[in-house]
Amino acid sequence: MNLHLEKSPQERFAALLEKAGECAAPEQRDTIPRIYIGMATCGLAAGAAETKAAFEEVLAEQHIEADIIPVGCLGHCYAEPLVVIENPGFPAIAYHQVTPGKAKVLVKSFLVEGDPLFEYVLAAMEENDLIPTVADFPRFNLEQRIVMRHCGVIDPTDINQYLVKGGYASLARALSLPPEEIIRMVAEAGLRGRGGAGFPTGRKWELAKADPGTEKTVICNADEGDPGAYMDRTLLESDPHQLLEGLAICAYCVGAAKAVVYVRAEYPLAVETITTAIDQARDANLLGRSILGTSFDLEVTVFQGSGAFVCGEETALIQSVEGKRGMPQHRPPYPVQHGLWDQPTVINNVKTLSTIPTIIEHGSQWFRSVGAQTSPGTAIFSVVGKVIHPGLVEIPMGTTLGTLIFNICGGVPKQKQFKAVQIGGPSGGCLPESFLDTPVDFDSLTQAGAMMGSGGMVVMDEESCMVNVARYFLEFTQNESCGKCTFCRLGTRHLLNILDRITKGQGKESDLDVLDSLARDIQRGSLCGLGKTAPNPVLTSLNYFRSEYQAHISEKRCPAMMCRTLTAFYIDPDKCARGCEVCVGCCPVEAIFTAKGRKKAIDQSLCVKCGECMVSCPPEYDAVKKVSPAELAPIVERPES
Repeated sequence: MNLHLEKSPQERFAALLEKAGECAAPEQRDTIPRIYIGMATCGLAAGAAETKAAFEEVLAEQHIEADIIPVGCLGHCYAEPLVVIENPGFPAIAYHQVTPGKAKVLVKSFLVEGDPLFEYVLAAMEENDLIPTVADFPRFNLEQRIVMRHCGVIDPTDINQYLVKGGYASLARALSLPPEEIIRMVAEAGLRGRGGAGFPTGRKWELAKADPGTEKTVICNADEGDPGAYMDRTLLESDPHQLLEGLAICAYCVGAAKAVVYVRAEYPLAVETITTAIDQARDANLLGRSILGTSFDLEVTVFQGSGAFVCGEETALIQSVEGKRGMPQHRPPYPVQHGLWDQPTVINNVKTLSTIPTIIEHGSQWFRSVGAQTSPGTAIFSVVGKVIHPGLVEIPMGTTLGTLIFNICGGVPKQKQFKAVQIGGPSGGCLPESFLDTPVDFDSLTQAGAMMGSGGMVVMDEESCMVNVARYFLEFTQNESCGKCTFCRLGTRHLLNILDRITKGQGKESDLDVLDSLARDIQRGSLCGLGKTAPNPVLTSLNYFRSEYQAHISEKRCPAMMCRTLTAFYIDPDKCARGCEVCVGCCPVEAIFTAKGRKKAIDQSLCVKCGECMVSCPPEYDAVKKVSPAELAPIVERPES
């Protein structure tokens, strides 16, 4: 490419940045309050739209001039709706679970009277003498935000806010350098694909660059289908321009003039946000034709997938874009050789591409200084399940599972015992407490029998049945199987049938050997990575929690009291309060009746085991218990009506 024109890309970018600064930060914004409201999907689900409307209403009533800035997700899902208020004369303060009522109180007390209302405060966002800062809490200070550094800080629909934060400077610099130098920088950084496979990104780009094909395509894989995972969605909704910058740098390096952002249609806000960002970047000459005055052209389009889990696999994704049924294809040839429309195609995950601008900005050695030796950089996890502070966390590779779960996410709530963590999505492994010292990186997790995956993590406590957990995840992957491979199509169904029988107390000792051998056959016989990893929850739970399988089979007992068939609800007559009718009113099938002494009892023939009686029983009585059917006290006869 001939990039030697009258003005360099960096000179053109400097003029663009000056204009952006004028638009993004007028002088008056230093003298009036600013209210940042998390308006990503998690915030909206918690009521952020209603909170924003309440702020607007009370500001108008009080005749207060203030900026309300909708931002993305800070990652603290437990605290949504999350609001940060910058009131002149005070530090920026984050408030958690801000309902419309709290919003109105905050305006009147904080913005009018100067009272920050410490009882509503989560933390201050900067050093001060009044309030503990985010740096004082492990949930913040043990993270290292590289990819998520702008999430929850800028308005994702305003390109100017991204520009004044240094956005697109890496693209301008990259366009002033030969593509080979950028590829070498990415390779030396040691960046590995964040979609799950961990393939070296620089090596993939080298292969695509070396192909003599004239037309090439770059695809951003945002087809996030793991249950409980929402890392890619959050990045799309919170910082879409960082992704587009990485996408443009990738396209420049491999010689592509077309790019596709493949995102599932179930993410309407993400689709809207990335589409807006593409239009803004094109208007600013950061996408489209003659980017920053060079001969580099790049047209970016958004393709909405139908939501099939298997389309997260590269070749299935390509089939989907081409209008075919999403089914994995044999490799080789690989997509970098023959991909979309039989042209060389580079496919990278959202997190991978979003990391590229920071490598260009700070250099390869800086990136290598973060994380583990064989897995440099950071990893983003959506930590859900039985943790006190669920949400998105970005940590240096090599951080231990124990640090992530207990120090950063607060550990297991309600003083329950930690039991296992399922890491790597539905095809990941279930690791017990003995693995809490395992570093979080590609190689260590693989050695433990799990996988990095795209970053989904589910924490389980003592009330989780590992047999039922394995059955749940296997049911998901079995339903999502494209059906192309016999082992995946029929093998996973047979595995699921066996697990169903075991959870119902109908298992046999021989089932354990069948589970193990069949799972390994599926791994060897499946075509794509999704089929090969589908048995992971079964194999790891069978390996580390074999005693639970044996209890289900030989004792017809679920130790965690989770499997319905092997669980019963029982009202302890010694604890039941005479005359209390709470459980009677909540039972949907009228299985609870009044026995001798006006105490309550459960008709086991009618009980559907919904657990509502246990939830409704006043804690001071704690009369409803979960027991194994064999442990039931002699059945109380229900009097004839």
